[in-house]
Amino acid sequence: MQGTVDGFEYGAVTPAASYLVACVGSALGLRCVVRSLNNRRSWKPGWPALGAATIGCGIWTMHFVAMVGFRIQGIPIDYDARLTSLSLVVAIVVVGIGVFAVGYRGATPVTLTAAGILTGLAVVGTHYTGMAALKLNGSLEYDALTVSASVLLAVTAATAALWTAASRRGFPAALGAALLMGVALTGTHYTGMAALGVHLRGATNASYLTGSYGSSSPASILLPMLIGPVVFLILAGVVVMFDPQLVLGDGEWSRAAPRRRRAAGAVPERPERPPGTGSLFDSRDRHAGRHASPRGR
Repeated sequence: MQGTVDGFEYGAVTPAASYLVACVGSALGLRCVVRSLNNRRSWKPGWPALGAATIGCGIWTMHFVAMVGFRIQGIPIDYDARLTSLSLVVAIVVVGIGVFAVGYRGATPVTLTAAGILTGLAVVGTHYTGMAALKLNGSLEYDALTVSASVLLAVTAATAALWTAASRRGFPAALGAALLMGVALTGTHYTGMAALGVHLRGATNASYLTGSYGSSSPASILLPMLIGPVVFLILAGVVVMFDPQLVLGDGEWSRAAPRRRRAAGAVPERPERPPGTGSLFDSRDRHAGRHASPRGR
């Protein structure tokens, strides 16, 4: 017998909360990806690693926040701890492959497209692994066409988000990329849920006949599992917010980098450019140097 599935037990609360989590995790992770492109020396592996972990945690947390509102009429549900943990590993590892490719090979069309495809597949893999973790008195069935639509949505939106984040600068581009990635995550989840059907065993269960749900509360099961990833996202946010490049701005940080390296003796002094070339800031520095005292020179 087919069970009645309700993915909106709390109305619009869980979709809105899951989209918010998806956007926050995506914004932090994409910022780390962009930071890895601008970083050539210190902590080079750290930024893509943090980006992969942040995006992966955002994917996983979004899925299970949305699942707080998931019920099946007449039967209790539980979650297999190993498969639930595996879905988090899938998200981080698969995203990480694409993020490290972008960080080390650059934001080329090939690497951005490959990373977008991998990120979309990570969203899909996390969703369906998380659904496989459901423990219930029944079996899950999926409509193949709707599943295909969820895969296409995930890959397309994730690729567009990565392209936007890597090729544009400024707050509007960063916000747009995060919103696009949020669409990839939550859109894939709810499209995948639309493909879901549940075949119940023991269809004469009294709770099903009376229209009641199982006694287990998804919130009581899932909320304790969400504490760790949510705390990690908060800590990642602190790291990103106190990143000097974010505080100073990309342009000021880039202009200050040669002066920091010269002061540290990392690279020799840059030769003087011919007159009429260089940026406004170079001209201003040379102008200040001509007016310096002989002792200052």
